[in-house]
Amino acid sequence: MTDGEPLADRGPDEPHPSRLAPDHPRRAEILAAHHAARTSGADGYTDPATGYLVMTSDYLAGRGACCHQGCRHCPYLA
Repeated sequence: MTDGEPLADRGPDEPHPSRLAPDHPRRAEILAAHHAARTSGADGYTDPATGYLVMTSDYLAGRGACCHQGCRHCPYLA
């Protein structure tokens, strides 16, 4: 993390519920892909539902502030 905006109080593997609903049918699969990317040091992963590239919370935290683009794993969204 850089010296920018403070991070949210939730852990880096827990997205804000507005970005990934607790009852999302593929939540476990999405969180597993995010965790695997973080563990390997990758900046992102391929979303299992859409095929889009999704950036990890670690990558986004390294930017220093929220970009306000609706990132699933935004570490700044309280």
